[in-house]
Amino acid sequence: MKKQKPTGSTAIKDANRQYRAGDYESAVATLGSATVDEEDYLDLAYLMGLCYARLRRFDEALLYLEQVVTQGDADSRAAQCRMALAYVYAETGRSKLSEYELRKLVEASRETPQVCAALGHANWKQGRLDEGLRWYSKALELDPENPTALNGYGYLLACADRDLEKALTCCRKAMDSDPDNPAYADSIGWAYFKLGRLDEAGRFLRSAVETLGDDDESRDHIAALEKAILKR
Repeated sequence: MKKQKPTGSTAIKDANRQYRAGDYESAVATLGSATVDEEDYLDLAYLMGLCYARLRRFDEALLYLEQVVTQGDADSRAAQCRMALAYVYAETGRSKLSEYELRKLVEASRETPQVCAALGHANWKQGRLDEGLRWYSKALELDPENPTALNGYGYLLACADRDLEKALTCCRKAMDSDPDNPAYADSIGWAYFKLGRLDEAGRFLRSAVETLGDDDESRDHIAALEKAILKR
């Protein structure tokens, strides 16, 4: 007897459980094998988009996330998809599009610490360092302990050669929350470098580049460190 495909509502319920358990591949497979009618389609697109974003399959993620944002209501689900879109665009080097999605969230009165910190990153990536600092500062007003905002604010202060002791303090606080995060190690190393404390900078920057590998920024930091050491 041929096995019947699961109905849309059953598949979505199962896939949602799999998503929450972190089993994104199974969730995609469950949804892909389902027979879904029109009224359930946005629920499927929502879960598919989030799963593909988690799996870093960004082209597929965009396909589904954009459908939810353009066809769905301006509810929390659409807001979550906008945030996921901003993440995908940031990860694929499209900072202007990332900023667009984030500003839409701000316009909808969803100015959370996460949104503000992401706007800080998007503005910095487009060469607007002061605007980036302003958004990171806003994120810290909303949540003074937010590690992403602390790291971003400290790093941008170091890049701008401003208030370097504060930059170091922010980067340290971020790293305290997640000591194994290589991006945080890179930031604290850069703050030490800007302070002229090359030995401490080297310890963190080298640790970061070992994990980040081909990340251009991390490699640039190592190159700057090595040049400074030769001049010492």
